[in-house]
Amino acid sequence: MIDGETISGETPLRVTEIFHSLQGEGIRSGEPSVFVRLAGCPLRCRWCDTKYAWDFGGGTPCRVTELARQVGRWSCRSVVITGGEPLVGADGAPRAGLVDLTRELAAMGRSVTIETSGVCSVPDLACDLMSISPKMSNSTPSQGEAAGRHEQGRIDRKALSRLIESYPCQLKFVVDAPDDLPEIRRLLDELPPVDNDRILLMPQAATREELLAKAPMVTDLCLETGYRFGHRLHVLLWSDRRGV
Repeated sequence: MIDGETISGETPLRVTEIFHSLQGEGIRSGEPSVFVRLAGCPLRCRWCDTKYAWDFGGGTPCRVTELARQVGRWSCRSVVITGGEPLVGADGAPRAGLVDLTRELAAMGRSVTIETSGVCSVPDLACDLMSISPKMSNSTPSQGEAAGRHEQGRIDRKALSRLIESYPCQLKFVVDAPDDLPEIRRLLDELPPVDNDRILLMPQAATREELLAKAPMVTDLCLETGYRFGHRLHVLLWSDRRGV
């Protein structure tokens, strides 16, 4: 639930939802966390499970101080800023207010994870873990105008490199089939080095049944490469339920 308020004198952040749950993905999987889901994303991944957060005009405008107050309702230390695409504003530039939000949360003693596709690099964030999920060709819609825009904008190697070099990070790759692996390896060869235990392969799955069906295939790829298996705990526990 989000409590909106009148905004004056500052650019608000538009928030789709705030909720308390377990981190479902990455090296912090299972950690109790407060999730702040910002509205708006320039990409259109065909398998996206948060399409309701695509609209930059959606959600509720909230001041940084109001967001921090709402996060403070829960005592857990971990805060995850997600989306949509949290780093990017409607104009394609770094999202206004995001640096201030991360600094406010850090001042509260919170550990901040930012979940991003890596299409934009933002300096000076108070970020303990930059969780980067580059969108591979398996994410592109099959047809339509959105497919062309998505394919053109899904990878920004300069932005990815700056994020990797600027923040503690992990790289999460969604795997739909074994033949995704060569593309992932090619991209990694073009980026600054990241330790294998910070590179995660995750099954592409919207439901518990899909997750269990694809997990053995991704397990084999992890054993082949030395990359880490990226669990999707929220899918296992709650399948395709929203707000968890």
